[in-house]
Amino acid sequence: MRVVDIDPEPCLQVPYLNAARRGGVDSCLLPVHLARVDALPACLDALVVTGDLQGVVPSHMGAESLLLGEALAIELLELDALAQPARVGVLLAGDLYSAPGGDVRGASGDVTGVWEAFAELYRWVAGVAGNHDRFGAEKDARRLYASPRVHRLDDRALELDGLRLGGVDHIIGNPDKPGRRDAFDFLDTLALVLAEDVDLLVLHEGPSGGPSQRGNDAIRSHLERAASGPLTICGHTHWDAPLAELAGGRQVLNVDARAVILQAQ
Repeated sequence: MRVVDIDPEPCLQVPYLNAARRGGVDSCLLPVHLARVDALPACLDALVVTGDLQGVVPSHMGAESLLLGEALAIELLELDALAQPARVGVLLAGDLYSAPGGDVRGASGDVTGVWEAFAELYRWVAGVAGNHDRFGAEKDARRLYASPRVHRLDDRALELDGLRLGGVDHIIGNPDKPGRRDAFDFLDTLALVLAEDVDLLVLHEGPSGGPSQRGNDAIRSHLERAASGPLTICGHTHWDAPLAELAGGRQVLNVDARAVILQAQ
């Protein structure tokens, strides 16, 4: 799958609160962009891809404050492109938690509510865990994964609606810390997933792209050496320009603090 183009102006912006660098909160807007890909399965009108939704939406539609991802799942239903949510898949690239007041940078916590919100409203949701994602008590995680609409790509590949999807959880780092794994483990798992000839690869930590598109050079090297070249979805570090072209025509779509709706051209 290849991205043909991305609309530069967002079709929707979702207001939310995010932790400010010097304390307190900032009022932010999550941009949602429309994009075209060369092909989608006939049963899908669109794919929603997003990640790093680390914010809260206070008093959303009369409800108590919601995690940004929970609110986004609802807000997207207003778009004509997603008029038939039963024909829309969702890919999550991790880091979906925020402290309840949106005022703590780098907070970690339970993101099952975000996955459940997308699974309830759309055809299916698949993705990976970021370094700040937790999945509640064991019984909560079991209930989440028992849903036929929920597919965590925790170091594996699978097929949904004719799409081959693969993913690798977490980031490279000190494995003694939550949400991190040593480089050998991460890269070896990445090679195994790539060998499954996937169409879409979902990571939290992604490769480096162009000069201003920071990422992990070792991940980039593995992607460029792989026999197949899936469209890679990632986040973790923000890119102003969301799309990168690697060697061999391989593409990387960074969805840190943004959502992109992929439709067939």
